[in-house]
Amino acid sequence: MRIFVNTLRLVVAVVIVAAVVTDLQGALRNDFVFWNFFGYFTNQSNLLVAAVLTLTVVAAIGDRPSGRRLDLFRGAATVYIATTGLVYNTLLADVGQAVGESWSNDVVHRWVPLYVVLDWVLFSDRSRLFFRDVWWFLVYPAVWLVVVVVRGATDGWVPYPFLDPVSGYGIVALYCLGVAVFIGLMGIVVVALSRLRLVPVSGRRAGGRARGRRVRSAR
Repeated sequence: MRIFVNTLRLVVAVVIVAAVVTDLQGALRNDFVFWNFFGYFTNQSNLLVAAVLTLTVVAAIGDRPSGRRLDLFRGAATVYIATTGLVYNTLLADVGQAVGESWSNDVVHRWVPLYVVLDWVLFSDRSRLFFRDVWWFLVYPAVWLVVVVVRGATDGWVPYPFLDPVSGYGIVALYCLGVAVFIGLMGIVVVALSRLRLVPVSGRRAGGRARGRRVRSAR
């Protein structure tokens, strides 16, 4: 099971990179500014997922415990990509590409969010997180929102229409608050789900707590 799960994670990471590169090539052919492409939360969250999946696989290959920092990173990436999938498919699908129109668009907006959530729910190789960790989950989206709002006010570029200052800063502030609340709620769900151990991946617990400790203490 451990080999299968980590092989699957590595394949997903490669597919993510391929999808993002494909979208980037298409954007550049349409004279899209290179740095603006990486201003989208979708692209950033997908690349974060690719990074955390790769690091998780590397830790497994080295037979090392994933550690709390990596588990926290993985939990945060799960929150962000789940937010990407839900926001896109509820608020932005009408202005985006239809299902099946672009394989890369379907990957980054639909299939990767679905896979990452299932990976977090099902597989046991992660330590339990704490509800106070939700505050850490909010740091990156807060910085991203500040940068987007500042750019919208200075050069007029925003990645998503609901953050456009043309609609009024009061409306933008409400959307920012809504995004923060939503990510906070998603963080609570992800932390709660970290208690589940549905599919055991290895005999070693995540976070460096070995199962053998219980044997030594019984001697």
